[in-house]
Amino acid sequence: MVARRDQVTDPRIAADLLLARRGSAYFSRKLNELSDEEYDGPSLLAGWQRRHVIAHVGYNARALTRLTEWAATGVETPMYASAAQRNEEIEYGSTLNVLALRNLSDHAIVHLNVEWRDLPTDAWSNQVRTAQGRVVPVSETAWMRAREVWLHAVDLDNGGRFEHFPPEFLDRLLADIAGNWAKRQKAEGIPSFVLEPSDREESITVGEASETPVILRGTAARLAQWASGRGTTGVLTADGDAAARAPRWI
Repeated sequence: MVARRDQVTDPRIAADLLLARRGSAYFSRKLNELSDEEYDGPSLLAGWQRRHVIAHVGYNARALTRLTEWAATGVETPMYASAAQRNEEIEYGSTLNVLALRNLSDHAIVHLNVEWRDLPTDAWSNQVRTAQGRVVPVSETAWMRAREVWLHAVDLDNGGRFEHFPPEFLDRLLADIAGNWAKRQKAEGIPSFVLEPSDREESITVGEASETPVILRGTAARLAQWASGRGTTGVLTADGDAAARAPRWI
């Protein structure tokens, strides 16, 4: 019998699924606020129109659906055949008419949700491989999707704001980015940072201890916006200067 609700019982996975689904609803709301003509307008991502962002987010849901099916069946179904195929898919999707793009987004969200819903609780630890080659439990797809939909909702550039994001998502995103920077610090010369969110009790230290870390202050929303490469507004150094551009994080 097909499940009518999520079979997963792990509260951490359930929380990530909730973040992904709330983010999908937010992305869909911002998408549906666009007029047909506005699909052709620029996004916040260099070289991409809004229609590129919409196509990318839709095809990302399909790619994560393939990983979920892999975990369910044991039959390897990669996210993408190759990086080139992924890019070609997005370019093709960007040429679709407005109705087709809306349908792509809506149907891909539903399909992914159904696969998540019906995945048995003991299958969530099954290993799959991401497009970057990381081997992770399929439970990671929920967080991967949450990042995609919340961040790209802002990239549509029609009123999405980091201040709209759930506090728990902002905290997780900052910790995620800090961890990625720490792993690459020596190889890429990433500075040590201390991020001091004005609306949180604890700061976030990035990388190895340093006598001269870069101290940055702002709300958690503004720090997350900066750290994810989406502007420096509202983020200041300890001296009150504007923050420099953040290192690449993904």
